[in-house]
Amino acid sequence: MAGLKLIALDAEDLAVLSVHLQDAILSVGDMTFLPKERRFALVANRFDWEKAIQAEAMADADAPVGAALAAVGPCLRRRAGLRFERVLAARVRGIDLKKKQGVLNLLALKFEEHDTPSGTVTFLFSGGGEVQLDVECMEAGLEDLGPAWDAKGTPCHDVE
Repeated sequence: MAGLKLIALDAEDLAVLSVHLQDAILSVGDMTFLPKERRFALVANRFDWEKAIQAEAMADADAPVGAALAAVGPCLRRRAGLRFERVLAARVRGIDLKKKQGVLNLLALKFEEHDTPSGTVTFLFSGGGEVQLDVECMEAGLEDLGPAWDAKGTPCHDVE
């Protein structure tokens, strides 16, 4: 399967990127803001939800999910790069930038428009950490960077 290569030019597009990045794992040191270039970039290990959903769809009502996973193959993770252009400012909350090896689990990306087309992109991480980007306009790209590997398991979330 070919890797993803997506762009986001509005909030609806960003929602698609958010779905593909749900449960992506990254280190604090894997993200950077380049103010002179007005760019924010990160690399992460994204969970391949598309493959996991295919496996679930193949499962009969009577067949265990494990049998469906065996038919489709294991769940996968993929190294992916995400970049935002036209970034005016970046802020963090609840993340210690000095702990470069700190692990973050990305839950979602959100966009709040302020003065069309500018707004704020918010990265929501488990544990309450956030990164916020003030952008002149939405201009983002997500691209898989290499081959996939077997995931250790399927991410799950508490209902609370």
